[in-house]
Amino acid sequence: MNRRQGSKICTADEAVAAIASGATVVSGGFVGAAHPEALTAALERRFLATGTPRDLTLVYGAGQGDGGRRGLNHLAHAGLTKRVIGGHWGLVPALGKLAVENRIEAYNFPQGAICQLIRDIAAGRPGCVTHVGLGTFVDPLQTGGRINARTTEPLVERVELGGRTWLWYKAFPVNVGLIRASAADTHGGLVMDDEAVVGEALAIAQAVRNHGGMVIAQVRKVLDHAAPPQTVRVPGILVDRIVVAEPGDHEQTFAESFNPEYFSAFDGDDYANYVATRLGAGDPLPVDERSIIASRACDELSPGSIANLGIGMPEGIARVAAMRGLLSSCTLTIESGPIGGIPAGGLSFGASAFPQAVVDQPAQFDFYDGGGLDFAALGAAQIDRLGNVNVSRFSDRLAGIGGFANIANNARTVVFCGTFTTGGLKVACQGGNLKIVHEGAVRKFPEAVEQIGFAADRRYRRAEKVLYVTERAVFGLCPEGIELLEVAPGIDIETQILPLMNFRPVIREVRNMPRHCFQALGVTNEGD
Repeated sequence: MNRRQGSKICTADEAVAAIASGATVVSGGFVGAAHPEALTAALERRFLATGTPRDLTLVYGAGQGDGGRRGLNHLAHAGLTKRVIGGHWGLVPALGKLAVENRIEAYNFPQGAICQLIRDIAAGRPGCVTHVGLGTFVDPLQTGGRINARTTEPLVERVELGGRTWLWYKAFPVNVGLIRASAADTHGGLVMDDEAVVGEALAIAQAVRNHGGMVIAQVRKVLDHAAPPQTVRVPGILVDRIVVAEPGDHEQTFAESFNPEYFSAFDGDDYANYVATRLGAGDPLPVDERSIIASRACDELSPGSIANLGIGMPEGIARVAAMRGLLSSCTLTIESGPIGGIPAGGLSFGASAFPQAVVDQPAQFDFYDGGGLDFAALGAAQIDRLGNVNVSRFSDRLAGIGGFANIANNARTVVFCGTFTTGGLKVACQGGNLKIVHEGAVRKFPEAVEQIGFAADRRYRRAEKVLYVTERAVFGLCPEGIELLEVAPGIDIETQILPLMNFRPVIREVRNMPRHCFQALGVTNEGD
């Protein structure tokens, strides 16, 4: 430990003691990866013990939590937090409850826009100007991203530049940055050689430093030497406090203490075979609603594609793609930064085993926003007659938009995946036909969605091909709205599809869904 490094090292409690009431705090992390758990836990302890600091504004891009008490749930106390500007709310239900109950000011902006906004704040620009969010609930023509009645200040504005309409996400001062790294070197520089993701740590540190604020970095260890300069992700000149976390507060993700595959290159001769084995491509795949949807969605994945697969229902596409030998040419990416490899799920979502590269999150969204994705498969909770999709809010349940708007409205081909109904749906396959054993209680095709996360309007989307894949039917987006394209064998349109929709889709020529979707192992037979 040298003099410069030693002067910055302190405990988590000492570090957060310097956070003033009214500060704007930016926190890094992605779901259960790279979140500075020791710091947010210490900030909660201080507030519960002293009642300070108060009235913080919290800013974050990706959701950082476990759906329970970890992550940003530590900051879910009325009085501690006054305003939240967040990308995804699903894993921080304690914060979401405060927002829904109108007890804090709350905004929901696209994850990519927030990451890029932090970078723009660092550069002293007036904010982030982007097309992402146009036509969605974030658009000022709708709610402007405001979650409740208490939230009134407009933080996003429509502007005209070069004959086009854009959204301007306005810049604001930031005072405290909470970030995480693997280690700090003797200059106080941060290396992330065993972190699952890099995130937006550099952008946060630059933005806070340029506003005269304080950057607090949580690390697993301190080094007794200077790190190779190419490995330093955040230079020491940007770091004010260094906290060495206890092991339980610095797990690689909220699901795994340590997994070397998340920061390792593949050391072998047959990567495609390894991926197929890892995904269970040789194991029997039970035929159920999830496998049917994954199989049909995978039909749209072309060799050589750069793809993004969303969390939940779309995750099964990777396994089907491996079974079909597609992953030897396709590259899977995650909005958190990994390029290539095998995406993890659950509370490790955001990490990838044996990735080819891990870039920072703002750069990944630059690539996505510019049309870099050939294919995206995403979940869908509500789909309306115009083809708009909602994944963010359902009455009093707040999930948040996350990176959905960036991905869905910018990929070249988009496939939305979800069961036709939910809430108790059970299906079975008999003789190649689909049978509805028990219908779901909740309809997913309303006349109009509660919030627009994907704007089907041609002005706001890049994709020429948009499909909506369920276990019993496939719909496509046409100029008139939703069109019924395919029906599962054994399903009757008049009794098992149309009565469960709150609108009548366009119906012209309807064909059967491919037979291989209803057979074991996802094997394509001749004649499909």
